[in-house]
Amino acid sequence: MTTAKNTAILEGVRIIDLTSVVFGPLATQMLGDLGADVIKVEAPEGDLLRQVQPSNNKLMGAAFLGANRNKRSVVLDLKERTGQDQLRKLLKDADVMISSIRPAALARLSLDPETLRRAYPDLITVSATGFGQDSPYAAKPAFDDIVQSVSGFASLATLRDPDAAPAYAPTILADKLGGVTAAYAVMSALFHRQRTGEAQHVEVPMFETLTAFLLAEHMDAATFEDTPQSFGYSRMLVPHRRPVQTTDGYITILPYTNVQWTRFFQVVDRNDMVEHPWVTDMDTRSRNIGAVYDMVAQIALTRSTEEWLTLMEQADIPAMPVRNLSDLPSDPHLAATGFFQQIDHPTEGTIWTTRPPIHFSATPARHDHCPAPRLGEHSKEILGPDEE
Repeated sequence: MTTAKNTAILEGVRIIDLTSVVFGPLATQMLGDLGADVIKVEAPEGDLLRQVQPSNNKLMGAAFLGANRNKRSVVLDLKERTGQDQLRKLLKDADVMISSIRPAALARLSLDPETLRRAYPDLITVSATGFGQDSPYAAKPAFDDIVQSVSGFASLATLRDPDAAPAYAPTILADKLGGVTAAYAVMSALFHRQRTGEAQHVEVPMFETLTAFLLAEHMDAATFEDTPQSFGYSRMLVPHRRPVQTTDGYITILPYTNVQWTRFFQVVDRNDMVEHPWVTDMDTRSRNIGAVYDMVAQIALTRSTEEWLTLMEQADIPAMPVRNLSDLPSDPHLAATGFFQQIDHPTEGTIWTTRPPIHFSATPARHDHCPAPRLGEHSKEILGPDEE
């Protein structure tokens, strides 16, 4: 497939989206942002995320609006033969079918990868699952909190403080990471098909995805053990790794290299630390990182946030203030990049959204091409008036 300048990179790719909530829908929204024609197939009651509040209108919750732009919605009852037949007609012209329906249920509908491959040899099929299908957990239901628990993510708090209770990240991390992973998996499969002519089945399990993400650094010393046991990257787990308090707020000050640590202690008039092994030797500093961070925390109390930002910029040391979510619309960088955008939704009025974070010089992503659809908004357009 060739792309003309200023044509979206996935223009001409049709994706049949049988996913719901956030994991799959975030992936297909990202693909829609890149120009794919995403047809969101919904049951008569609609995607469950539509019901999550707040909302201005029924079945148009804010979270749904945030994960379903650049899609067309069609209602099909896959429990009925008519709905199944209509889906198969859509698949004839599709490049990808992505589903978060459990594989066993897909098989009962004759929508499993093997059956679809025989009927549509050029169709890429993608399963957004909780757990890999070659494992004892294959049939278990999975939600973000479940995966944060079983992956070890929720227990990171106890590695930092043995007396702490396990805790979830205050964001749907497993779902969103799964969505990003599924999006790049779809694009990889499309590239493989373009290069070789071969379509394939892709499985994106949320459990394995979050666990691999977590262990990129937290495999740590277990990497070298006969029986992996010594997990946990100490720099991430010391209690002192946190934003530090200034005279009027909080800030992150992050010298990283030996040179940066030297400059930090110089500009705060702690020349006694310049030749200290914690400063001159990264290995020694790593083994004592909690104590080093504690020194920064004590020193930070001597200046205001703005004074620290100025001083650290002059010293070329990474530092940023701690923002609240409500501060982000007025952040000067995000304002300059046009990150927050207001668009007119045909039923929800003027709403805020965010632009795609990636930038292509020749094939720009889009954020306002098609606002999140009403339930079944495009059924007649897609199925025709006689089959709606």
